[in-house]
Amino acid sequence: MTTQVEKQETKKSFGKAEQPPMESAPETLEEPTDSLDEFRTQAERAYTVYLKAQRKVATAYKELDQREQTAYKETEQIANRDCERAIEQAWRVREETEREVEKAYKKAIEKSAQVYQESVTQALSVCRQTIEQAWQASRETSEQIWEVFQGDGIK
Repeated sequence: MTTQVEKQETKKSFGKAEQPPMESAPETLEEPTDSLDEFRTQAERAYTVYLKAQRKVATAYKELDQREQTAYKETEQIANRDCERAIEQAWRVREETEREVEKAYKKAIEKSAQVYQESVTQALSVCRQTIEQAWQASRETSEQIWEVFQGDGIK
């Protein structure tokens, strides 16, 4: 690599009207070529490292994306399983509630039949009593009328 100091020294020697020694000319020509080759090699190595790093970053992103997809699928499966369990539980609760409602309905039907029967029995009893009282009142009234008609009731 040619340094700044070497370049200045070369300029000074040319400025004094001296000819640069011939031996140094081939070295000067070789140095830039070597320097360019060295820079090119370094650039190629840096580019290779850059490409490797870029591949690693791409691989890391792919792995991260794959983990995210896996986590999403697991979460989705868990959510679906929990949803199915909740639906099954809701179905069991519904069936149990329907059984309880049917049982309560049957009890209500039985109770209403019992109340109906008691009401009919009471109504028939009241009806018989009313008819019996009416019959008794009618007989008493008939007897009184008959007594009045026969004259027994006039005093």
